[in-house]
Amino acid sequence: MDVSIVIPLFNEDESLTELSEWITRVVTANKLSYEIILVDDGSTDNSWEVIQQLAKGNSQIKGIKFQRNYGKSAALNEGFKAAKGNVVITMDADMQDSPDEIPALHNMIMQEGFDLVSGWKKKRYDNALTKNLPSKLFNAAARRTSGIPLHDFNCGLKAYRFKVIKSVEVYGEMHRYIPVLAKLAGFRKIGEKVVEHRARKYGITKFGLNRFINGFLDLLSLNFVGRFGKKPMHFFGLYGTLCFLLGFGISIYLILSKFLIEDYGLTNKPGFYIALAIMVIGMQLFLTGFIAELVGRNSTERNTYLIEEKLGLDQ
Repeated sequence: MDVSIVIPLFNEDESLTELSEWITRVVTANKLSYEIILVDDGSTDNSWEVIQQLAKGNSQIKGIKFQRNYGKSAALNEGFKAAKGNVVITMDADMQDSPDEIPALHNMIMQEGFDLVSGWKKKRYDNALTKNLPSKLFNAAARRTSGIPLHDFNCGLKAYRFKVIKSVEVYGEMHRYIPVLAKLAGFRKIGEKVVEHRARKYGITKFGLNRFINGFLDLLSLNFVGRFGKKPMHFFGLYGTLCFLLGFGISIYLILSKFLIEDYGLTNKPGFYIALAIMVIGMQLFLTGFIAELVGRNSTERNTYLIEEKLGLDQ
């Protein structure tokens, strides 16, 4: 199969018919074999009934229905599990992403050799103050922290090589950081394409400003887990040791001063209590590293690694 289109959705019954017909026209005109996977993230409107009707009329349309709302990351993760196409393309269901981009995204993966291509909505139709400005600040922080030069991490329109979506697990609210997850999994050829951003035709946005705060916290967590997930003692042990040595050094200095300087009050010096606090923090960090190592070494995935290829061994 050439392409799988994975579409997470929540209360989008108005747009689904038009969107699926548009996708079908585009892929048929470009002679691409396809499947459309619609993932209903616990909608409370008639979205699932619409999906059922669409599937009856087109065997290439498939559906997944969550019992309740879990979020976009969960919907994408389940869609990725079900996808079978050589190229997997994700897009939002609100019709702000154009299906006309599908052929070019497919070619960038299959012909130009990219592992992942992220859309860049260079010209946007969102509110400049509540969405565009926070989005620019968020993307600038994500670029600097991850080292991936993308302008729009949060764009729902992305294309992936099949192997990429089978090598990453999307959880929590990590959907905006799939390029980072792919990089951590060893996929380095990550590209970008300017895509059309269409004005919203149906419904209202499902996201608020809190997504940028949550997104920044997720980015910090992702970078920490990516660097120290299998070696937490390298982080906690290092900074714990540094804190302890700093506090210990200050304490020794103050104690020696007590004996060398007449009428030198030790316990009435703020530095003495600061030094003790720093030593305690250092020990806590060090012990946290030990506990994290114990948890990690007893994890069922402690020796789970992504292997690209084996030669002369049973696969």
